[in-house]
Amino acid sequence: MENDGRASGDRRSTRNSGLAVVGRETETAEIIRRVGADRSHSDVLIVAGDPGAGKSTLLDLAADRARGAGGRVLRAVGSESEAHLGFAGLHQMLRPELGEAEGLPSRQRSALRAVLGLEECAETPDTMLVGLAVLTLLSDLAETAPLLVVVDDAQWIDRGSLDVLSFVARRMDSEPVTLLIGVRTADALPGFDKGYERLELGPLDAEAANRLLDRQPTPPTGRTRVRILEEAAGNPLALVELAHATAIRQPEGSGVEGPLPVTDRLERIFAGHAADLPEPTRRILLLLAAADAADAQAAAVGLPEADDEAWVPADRAGLVRQDGSGISFRHPLVRSAVYHAASFEERRRAHLALAELLREEPDRRAWHLAAATVRPDQDVSAALQQTADRARLRGGFAAAAAAQERAAELSPRREDRARLLTEAAATAVFTGQLGWVEHLAAAVRSCTDDQALLGKAALATGQLMSLGPHHTASFALLMRVADEAADARSPLLLDALAAAAVVRYYSGDESQQREIQNLLSRMPDDAAGAALRAWVLAVSDPSSAGASLAPVLPGLIAEAKGDASRLTALAIVAWLLDQTTLAARTFDEAFDQWQARGQLPDGLGCAAGWTRLEQGRWAEARSVAAEISAVASSAGLDHAEACAQALDATVLALLGEPADARRRAEQALTLVDPLESRSVAVFARRALGLAAVAEGDYDTAYAQFRSAFTDDGDPVHYHVSYTVLAELAAAAVRRGRQEDAAELLERSARRLGTGMSARLTALFDRGRALLADPEHAEPYFQAALADDTGEQWPFERAQTRLDYGEWLRRRRRIAEARPLLSTALETFQRLGARPWIERAKAELRAAGIEAAESVVPSAFTELSPQQQQIVQLAARGLTNREIGEKLFLSPRTVGSHLYRVFPKLGITARAQLRDVVEGTLSGASAHI
Repeated sequence: MENDGRASGDRRSTRNSGLAVVGRETETAEIIRRVGADRSHSDVLIVAGDPGAGKSTLLDLAADRARGAGGRVLRAVGSESEAHLGFAGLHQMLRPELGEAEGLPSRQRSALRAVLGLEECAETPDTMLVGLAVLTLLSDLAETAPLLVVVDDAQWIDRGSLDVLSFVARRMDSEPVTLLIGVRTADALPGFDKGYERLELGPLDAEAANRLLDRQPTPPTGRTRVRILEEAAGNPLALVELAHATAIRQPEGSGVEGPLPVTDRLERIFAGHAADLPEPTRRILLLLAAADAADAQAAAVGLPEADDEAWVPADRAGLVRQDGSGISFRHPLVRSAVYHAASFEERRRAHLALAELLREEPDRRAWHLAAATVRPDQDVSAALQQTADRARLRGGFAAAAAAQERAAELSPRREDRARLLTEAAATAVFTGQLGWVEHLAAAVRSCTDDQALLGKAALATGQLMSLGPHHTASFALLMRVADEAADARSPLLLDALAAAAVVRYYSGDESQQREIQNLLSRMPDDAAGAALRAWVLAVSDPSSAGASLAPVLPGLIAEAKGDASRLTALAIVAWLLDQTTLAARTFDEAFDQWQARGQLPDGLGCAAGWTRLEQGRWAEARSVAAEISAVASSAGLDHAEACAQALDATVLALLGEPADARRRAEQALTLVDPLESRSVAVFARRALGLAAVAEGDYDTAYAQFRSAFTDDGDPVHYHVSYTVLAELAAAAVRRGRQEDAAELLERSARRLGTGMSARLTALFDRGRALLADPEHAEPYFQAALADDTGEQWPFERAQTRLDYGEWLRRRRRIAEARPLLSTALETFQRLGARPWIERAKAELRAAGIEAAESVVPSAFTELSPQQQQIVQLAARGLTNREIGEKLFLSPRTVGSHLYRVFPKLGITARAQLRDVVEGTLSGASAHI
């Protein structure tokens, strides 16, 4: 199933034999182990090395071994000429098995066929749905035999395909799928740079290098051998090719003298071999070098001079090889050498010939025309714009931005260049490559003074910059855009303010709020921008916005029905206003409808996770955190990753895993500057405080919670700091710091005034109850529990019941304490909050209820977060395939999890899951 012709073939060059063994015995054994017959689980391995180190040879060996063991093999090989074609790598890999995709669920099948350009789509396919389609397809292919996926020269695989492969790699779990990825050591590989094993192919040692030379047809000797060993520096391909070069000509005439890097030496050798070939052979070699993988067959057979005889000299020279799948270069360096040794005019003619052959492939044809064009050309520019439109519709944002950028370079009109560069900058935002967006914005500035275009390009830069750590610079840029838009009465004003409000939330800087408010007051209050205006108000100052927004929010959500983007924004507003149930419902509705997500987390993307955490859906909160962390990490967006780590740390602390919680929280703090990212700083410190509470270390807990406020008692962050006050009060009571905590609480209450939400009101009442003189505490406990809306925050509600029950028990009002303590225990058990379970049990025992031991934590709470979600969905009657689609898992992985959890839950049939879940969630507000 290869598409690159690198697997073992009948005509493999003799100079290539032995490379998988000589000096690579350990690596060969590792590869063989990975693709052995016993492959009941997934595996991912990155094979890294310099050009010529033997990566491809090892991957060839893996493919041969897998087939020999009865497995299936899919392959893709990156090439420089394909790197800008959206999902080209994915198409190359899946092309032999596209018929199997017909069995996918309809949404997955349509999304996959759309990104591969096999069918038209009305809107951009959801990237995660595409990833799920590939995951499901690979799982289906692995049903009958273990599957090996080999991706070679991954540094040249297009970004869209890499993102899909990264998605799949994180979710293969128990699939019998092995993913081997070959990449050059010096090249970054987004999505695979963390968390995966790497097999590094370093230089061969002296003994192995000499053994390899001894195996050559004409082993070098004497000074020639010494020189080859020195110049090859342990590179296997260099050893072989230098030996070959010295065997057919004198070293002095080989053209590889001097202090050149090994790669350059090899290219010179290959170029020298090509220069000695007959003219017809050199011409078709250049065509092959100018082609990408999908064009290679056309280059090989589509021209009159490309007959079998013309290839023989190139094959004999060891530059190409021929097998069942066609003709290909023996190594990427051969392609590079042949291409760059040709004159520009020769290369231009080759690209024009390929463009003529590819009239039925408009995207590839457009890029070949572009490669043959040095002067502005409206027709070629227009062809590239159409390519960009098609790539963007398929979700290939990197490919689309690259096409727009090249279209701009070839556009004859200055104003068109500026427009296209602006569009490229806006598209490139979805790649996460800030340097590229900044470069495009700079190009816009260099070719236009159109304020609308300049504003759009700057806005794109600021939006992406906001997901990184430099919020002061990001805010300044966005506010400059907003200020200029206000002067020009441009609709760009509200977009810029919306992005600036996100930065304001992240940074917590009070001066930023004043700047936003000043500009917002200059805007007309029209219905068209109502949702976006609500967003700006809520994000930048929720306590002031709550009274006016809360009554109209349900109506705004109803008006946004069917618009996933607006629904998501309004769900975030609901979360900020502590309308958690409404937020959760709106997030669920938005995510069910979403079909056009980009690659990156939106502003405040973790709000969905915090909503689920506050609602008691902790497993889902961790899933949100994991997804955002993975995407942000691969894109280098430190702040977004830090937000996700702080969210996960909080759940881990509540689950009673303090060591893991601390590790996540400390990682979040290392990713940001606490003065630039106050929201992350307070969230992470809150998680550290909760971890300390879980261990009974109230000194540390108090210090961490207290850090949410300045020495003067002002909140470090205008939204997050207030959520810490009840925990601060609880820790203060145990450390004798009631006076300081009480002063902070009341100062905060005065600051918030009437802008306090029902949730904050309950938290403040709990704090007052804990800090009050015992004789005066009860009214505060009763007030904290009086409002039934508090049930939407089950953990916080249970904490208050536990505190109140403890207070009643100490007042010897045992009969009143027991129901509160029992209800609190049930909630903690359902959530899996182990430290609080133990504390509630202890209080019940002190209240004389030894039977509390019969109220044991459900086995359900001992399951992993992902297993809990799977069980809950299965209990609702969803099939494995439906569950997989909701959780972005393959059906096989879902089935594997269920198989493992049945014994843990003490059941033997799927029909029993409903009883397990209903018994676990009785009286709970959590749901999926």
